[in-house]
Amino acid sequence: MTREPGSITRPDPFAFFLTWTTYGSWLPGDARGWTDSRGGLRAPSQPLRASLAHRLRVAEVVLTASDRRCVEVSIAEVCRIRTWHLHAVTCRLQHVHAVVTAPHHAPPQVMQQLKGWASRSLDSQRISMHHPPSRRRWWTRGGSTRLVREGADLDTVIRYVRECQDSGRYE
Repeated sequence: MTREPGSITRPDPFAFFLTWTTYGSWLPGDARGWTDSRGGLRAPSQPLRASLAHRLRVAEVVLTASDRRCVEVSIAEVCRIRTWHLHAVTCRLQHVHAVVTAPHHAPPQVMQQLKGWASRSLDSQRISMHHPPSRRRWWTRGGSTRLVREGADLDTVIRYVRECQDSGRYE
C-alpha cells in the first residue's frame, strides 16, 4: 500500500516508536542529561551518576555484533508470532529502537514483550556458545514509548531508525 506522506492523521497510532537502553548504560546523572520517573528532563550530575554506577549489581551491558543481531532477529520473530507489523528495528551497542504496529496493545506491553524475548534469546545464544547466561539483567526498566499518529511521522521515524541515528538529524 502506497501512502502519501502526511496524508492521513488517525486518533489511534499508526505505530509505536519504542526505545530502551541496556542495563547500566544511561544512569540518572548521565552527561547527556536524563529523564526522571515522571518523564521530566534532568541536568547532568556527575556525583549522582558515580554514586549509582558504584551500586550496579553487574557491569553495564555493551552488546556485541552477535548480540545485536540476536536481538533484532528475536524482535522480528515475536512480531511475526504476535502478528504485529515491525516497520523497523535497530539494535545498537547500548540501546534498541523498534517501530511496531500492534493493534489493541499498549506500548509498555509491547516493549515488555520485545525486551523479554530479546533477553531469552541472548541467554540462549550464550548457552549455545558454551557460556553460562551470566547476565541477570540485559535492559534498564521501562524505556521511551512514543506514539506515531501521522504517515509522514511514521516515514521519518522509520528513516531515523534505519539510517540517521549517528547523523544527528531527525532528533
